[in-house]
Amino acid sequence: MADDKKLTTRAEDFSAWYNEVVLRAELADYSPVKGSMVIRPNGYGIWERMQRALDDMFKATGHQNAYFPLFIPESFLKKEAQHVEGFAPECAVVTHGGGKELEEPLIVRPTSETIIYHMYAKWVQSYRDLPILMNQWANVVRWEMRTRLFLRTLEFLWQEGHTAHATHDEAEAEALTILKVYRTFAEEWMAMPVLTGLKSDSERFAGALRTYCIEAMMQDRKALQAGTSHNLGQNFAKAFDLKFQTESGEMAHAWNTSWGVSTRLIGGLVMTHGDDNGLVVPPKLAPTEVVIVPIWKADEERVRMTEAAMQLKAELVDWTGRGATDRLRVHVDARQGIKPGAKYYEWELRGVPLRLELGPKDLEKQSVFSARRDTKAKAPIARAGVAESVAKLLETIQHDMFAAAKARREAASVRGVKSYDEFKEIMAGEGAFVYAGWNGDPASEAKVKEETKATIRVIPDAEFRSPTAPSTCLVTGQPAKHEVVWAKAY
Repeated sequence: MADDKKLTTRAEDFSAWYNEVVLRAELADYSPVKGSMVIRPNGYGIWERMQRALDDMFKATGHQNAYFPLFIPESFLKKEAQHVEGFAPECAVVTHGGGKELEEPLIVRPTSETIIYHMYAKWVQSYRDLPILMNQWANVVRWEMRTRLFLRTLEFLWQEGHTAHATHDEAEAEALTILKVYRTFAEEWMAMPVLTGLKSDSERFAGALRTYCIEAMMQDRKALQAGTSHNLGQNFAKAFDLKFQTESGEMAHAWNTSWGVSTRLIGGLVMTHGDDNGLVVPPKLAPTEVVIVPIWKADEERVRMTEAAMQLKAELVDWTGRGATDRLRVHVDARQGIKPGAKYYEWELRGVPLRLELGPKDLEKQSVFSARRDTKAKAPIARAGVAESVAKLLETIQHDMFAAAKARREAASVRGVKSYDEFKEIMAGEGAFVYAGWNGDPASEAKVKEETKATIRVIPDAEFRSPTAPSTCLVTGQPAKHEVVWAKAY
């Protein structure tokens, strides 16, 4: 049973609140290996729901799953100069195996571009072998110094897509297709609004031509990079001799993309929707969408109310209005020796979207009493047609959670900043998504990062840009090359 000690509030200490929610909602726990974590069933259940949704979306866009080795020869990583420079500090290296020193050290994969494009070079001879559209669900290791549960750990779970194409335009279309998939997933499943667009060169993936991203705002007004899609150009193809014979008979290097999201999304879900009572999970991703709490006073009522709760569960689960493969996910909490209030507290902490309370008076009225996790709104629901009513209410919760998160983001977005001093005041205070002009110079970008810890999160796509584009650079006053979104970030 959950600890009944009150959580630290978000206003008091957002970081402490986050850690407490992750631990007490039983999403994850610290492992004996410093910097790594154990994902508990409640957290893994959310990840499974994420996997299923994303996997369906990848397959609908023509991708297949495969699996590549955990260990990568050290020499592979060194073949692409920018790549090794970007990842070398984070690499875990195996030098001994089977009691002997290895002839060549092995890298525990921080990402799999190198070994995958080595294999693609074996498999591709002709333009007829392209495109290759593959994804793998895997774990990766990055030796982070400062770790936080889900957000930054030594080992994490993710998916990484890797594709090979005959032309630059095909690769570019692929990178943008996946960006759209990620946005759809974040907004329609996670109820987490995101900005889409391009990363600045300094924030670009090591070895990529261009990096596109989805950026979300957390409740503490910090940004979370929630997913990235990279057009790798021909950099890796040239490093790994990934060539093909074109239709005209010439030899050419393939064009590659890679893209990924990880268990960091669970951290994003916590920080987007959680409140001072704990986790709030969007219905589409909740391992349990509905918890039924039967209520009794006398012991003789217990059996009757528990049976009524189980009948209600059966009715909800048997309903096929969402399709035979998408049944309502329902749990009955009929534990003895625990007061209803304590059960409510526990299920609120764990973020279950909807609670149904069923007592003797509810049976008499032929209704069930509902309590929404997101808004705390309570109302009776008629027993007749209860399954359809519950399903509609869950859809409303999903919709309302997205709308609330989007409203929070817009309220914490600032456009038309007058000066760099005003910008610094914002970043020294609560923080925000600040839309401002940038001259395109990495030196001015670096200056802002050093002085305020804010970074360019994204060069936003057209739909997110200000109605009137800023004409001057926030830092230098020179003509602006881009409108960008600045924020502190996780």
